[in-house]
Amino acid sequence: MLKSKLGKSDLHISALTLGCMSLGTNEKTATTIIERALDAGINHLDTADLYDFGVNEEIVGKAIQQKRNDIILTTKVGNHFNKDTKDWFWDPSKEHIEQGLQDSLRRLQTDYIDFYMLHGGTIEDPIDEVIETMERLKQKGMIRAYGISSIRPNVIKEYVNRSNIDAVMMQYSLLDRRPEEEILDLLHANEISVLARGPLAKGMVSNNALKQIESKGKDGFLDYSYEELKQIHQELQDFTGDTATLNELALKYVLKHPAVASAVFGASSIDQVKANTDFNLADMLDDETFHRLQSITKPNYYTKHRD
Repeated sequence: MLKSKLGKSDLHISALTLGCMSLGTNEKTATTIIERALDAGINHLDTADLYDFGVNEEIVGKAIQQKRNDIILTTKVGNHFNKDTKDWFWDPSKEHIEQGLQDSLRRLQTDYIDFYMLHGGTIEDPIDEVIETMERLKQKGMIRAYGISSIRPNVIKEYVNRSNIDAVMMQYSLLDRRPEEEILDLLHANEISVLARGPLAKGMVSNNALKQIESKGKDGFLDYSYEELKQIHQELQDFTGDTATLNELALKYVLKHPAVASAVFGASSIDQVKANTDFNLADMLDDETFHRLQSITKPNYYTKHRD
């Protein structure tokens, strides 16, 4: 599988990332899904301390014990949670980030995290303190690189201007093209990579799109109505014909921009991993196909978190 450098770091991650949030809590099933993804050439796993209140990290850590050196492992911090009461609050403080890392290292059974992300962020956060803490953890060798997971333009721009982040995780898909307007080029110009999450738009641009539109798109999606979602699905189907699956086109679409290092998909079954990996990623979209896909959907824009 193709690999890309993550920002200015020495990490090279696969063009597809297994997002571990949907693995569930059945250890055997989750391990089988992880192994299938690794067998397909994926070397990047994305988890977070909040997923299943720590259980997800425990499962991932156990599954990769014998393969740790071959894997780029990402986890996230910032949600101060209580595993017993199942509640949490936002806490980007130095103390919580440091303690959160220690807790994640224990659950993941490792002594370092390859890529550590702030799991969200607001413009009111102590941003300089977050950056200083991440830099200190990096200097200690506890993390190899760091970044943020955010769709807030004002927050992203602050980190671009004030930090040495190597990547930003953000929502990006054929139906959510908000990053195209102002964020992708900005990050690329600053040698900051993008991890594109939700590339299948909750499954509404996948091989299983009709079912997902019926279950998740009845009230629309972003600035698309239910009727528009159905119309887009039909046009995408007509466009693909027998030459490609919708999963393939959706994933290759977000990987087209040079800022995007990896498309992050979730999976709760081996079949979902198979649907997202059974094609040749080296054969990327040509410009004509890319623009044709753009013409089927429409640009949309970030309207909040501008200042």
